[in-house]
Amino acid sequence: MPESVPASLILDAYKEIFREARGGRPTEPLGWVLSVPDTHQKSVLAALDKERALRTLTCATEDEANAIAAGLWIGGEPCILMIQHAGLYASINTLRGVAIDGKVPIFYMIGLLSRERDKDPSESRHSMVRWCEPLLDTFGVPHARLEGPDDVPLIAKYFKLSRERRGPAAVLVGLETM
Repeated sequence: MPESVPASLILDAYKEIFREARGGRPTEPLGWVLSVPDTHQKSVLAALDKERALRTLTCATEDEANAIAAGLWIGGEPCILMIQHAGLYASINTLRGVAIDGKVPIFYMIGLLSRERDKDPSESRHSMVRWCEPLLDTFGVPHARLEGPDDVPLIAKYFKLSRERRGPAAVLVGLETM
């Protein structure tokens, strides 16, 4: 059964990813976290407000966040994009144009708002939860589910995968973070 993941574990994963992306250099800030407000990952966003080692930028739309992520990548700055599944649907053309066709390695943390704890997402009564993984599959976006604290290493794995393939990769946050 899926479990909520503490924000502190996610932030520690982000810091380690950014240190590696910078070749271990003790640079601060370490990297950027772009977000469009997401109630599903609100504990992570609240923790980011207090975090000095990471820069955060709240974007108005997912399209804007995708474009900023591309600009940061071009400038050599590592970043993570935190959105909700509704934002994935809203920005699929930008994901296609920027990350897929433009070959920009954008890593997404996508909250599955309204995910039922006792059901696999494919069996959800909520269409946006149920169709999120098939949508990513249709566009060839590798993805994994963050279903509990033991899955936190998937964050680094899929961040690296986005860079290796020069395209998008995602981790779906199964339950609301804590």
